[in-house]
Amino acid sequence: MTVPDPRHLDNGLDIPTEGYADQPYVVQTDDGAWLCAMTTGRGMEGEGGQHVISLRSTDHGRTWESPVAVEPADGPEASYAVLLKVPSGRIYCLYNHNTDNVREVKRADGGVFHRVDSLGHYVFKYSDDHGRSWSAERYDVPVREFACDRENVYGGKLRFFWNVGRPLVQEGKVYLVLHKVGAMGAGFFAQSEGVFLVSDNLLTEADPARIRFENLPDGEIGLRAPEGGGSIAEEQSLTPLSDGSLFCVYRTVAGYPACAYSRDGGHTWTPPEYLTYSPGGRRVKHPRAANFVWRCGNGRFLYWFHNHGGGFCQNTPEWQPYEDRNPVWLMAGREVEAADGLRLEWSQPEIVLYDDDPYVRISYPDLIEENGRFWLTETQKQLARVHEIPPDLLEGLFTQRDRSEVTREGLLLELFDRLPTETIMPQLPDFNRRDHTRIDNAGMDLRAGFTVELLFELETLTPGQILLDSREAQGRGLALQTTSRETIELICHDGWSEQRWDCDPGLLQPGRSHHLVVTVDGGSKVIWFMVDGRLCDGGEHRQFGWGRFSPHLRNVTGGPALRIAAERVRLLRAYGRALRVSEAVSNYRACCRSEAWGHF
Repeated sequence: MTVPDPRHLDNGLDIPTEGYADQPYVVQTDDGAWLCAMTTGRGMEGEGGQHVISLRSTDHGRTWESPVAVEPADGPEASYAVLLKVPSGRIYCLYNHNTDNVREVKRADGGVFHRVDSLGHYVFKYSDDHGRSWSAERYDVPVREFACDRENVYGGKLRFFWNVGRPLVQEGKVYLVLHKVGAMGAGFFAQSEGVFLVSDNLLTEADPARIRFENLPDGEIGLRAPEGGGSIAEEQSLTPLSDGSLFCVYRTVAGYPACAYSRDGGHTWTPPEYLTYSPGGRRVKHPRAANFVWRCGNGRFLYWFHNHGGGFCQNTPEWQPYEDRNPVWLMAGREVEAADGLRLEWSQPEIVLYDDDPYVRISYPDLIEENGRFWLTETQKQLARVHEIPPDLLEGLFTQRDRSEVTREGLLLELFDRLPTETIMPQLPDFNRRDHTRIDNAGMDLRAGFTVELLFELETLTPGQILLDSREAQGRGLALQTTSRETIELICHDGWSEQRWDCDPGLLQPGRSHHLVVTVDGGSKVIWFMVDGRLCDGGEHRQFGWGRFSPHLRNVTGGPALRIAAERVRLLRAYGRALRVSEAVSNYRACCRSEAWGHF
């Protein structure tokens, strides 16, 4: 059954695999096909038989030709491939290869790992027939020793690394990304940093043996975490800016992604810092997961991340920042002038993909852009899929900073200026209902939602002040009220269960007008708050700024009347659908321009 939400993973198109599936990355070939390289195998991640395959599609991922083995399943482990197409049409596939057939590696804290897919040689093969076959010979990419190599338990004689970063072509050079590992231990990779392999003739040299590579940055240390951010700095993602600068973003274990800029082609970099929504602004939150940036044909940027600060795994007291890669959020970026050159600033984020099971992890994406359409590939390590991004979601992100009109679609109630103390409660949609077409009459998830928007002012932040309330005598309905955390919480009660979530602490001030949007998204089962145009992300107070609600929630309309704190509320809108974040930003900007703002 098709899920009525294009963001749901089940609506993607499957890419065939052998079982395990990782890094389904795509290039567009000169004969019009999509060529996907993927790491796969019949076992789990890191088990024997892991190897690299390629597949072709000529219908935007609807069907795929039979897989072609770049490396055989019965050879040494081959993993984590990326693709590069050069002007001649030749395609290079670059990946890890356990050429020396190492069967175990020492941990820096004692003991050994028997997983051997992140070490050995960085190699490539090439295809001159658009990915239908690959060169018989495999070529090594020379990688010089860095301090972290020399300091590992093997003294650099055995090196650990992998790559997930898309190759970058900039000013006639190719930049390949490598994530060096200085120690294996807790979390598998216990120390990591990013380096770049730069070739000035890969785009033009026909003889693979004559291709040159320079290892950057200068010196013996790669891109690491900001000071105090831990020993992990990995999965660097690189993109060019229009002034010739390079921007790199990567994951850490600090709860925030790190970034740096290079103004000299990657030789030197600005001191690593945490990614912010604007230069010097609020930090972006992200766990230890892939976070990628892509430059689009319109000159804007898209950024894939998970919009929270890492968390604890339920079954262990240890910090597990690999968790919670579902849902996926996208932000749009644009260049802004700064004292040291161009930098990037980012929109408020939107959910672009999700799965109903919160334990499912979605990661290692690629972005495909063709004739104004955009697709994402992703994997949950067993299934790999292609998803077309809804055009209106993208348009909202790209134009978010420019729009300032009120969204009318789905509007059920609109009151402003002098509000009544009571009005008729609009009928909100059902989230689920019984499916009478089934013999067992089981429930049907309708993927519905609603949004409430307020402009209000509070004299104090005393808890228990009710702004809106549709609850009837049995408690069914919804309410917005202040809490002991000096926040506003939404209460939803359907008669069977009650759901609550509140905005981030520290955003509300007494005696000041605030704009609030709260959305209950029945697709992703996420409640999110926006205060004064800023989506709540938990800040330094909590891991998540957005919360999940029960998939069994039915309807929260409540009684026939909606009670309003008219002395505190100047504007009220209710929508019978979940607004997108970009629509909420537009409503906020429209409110800022209206006479309602500040007139209490």
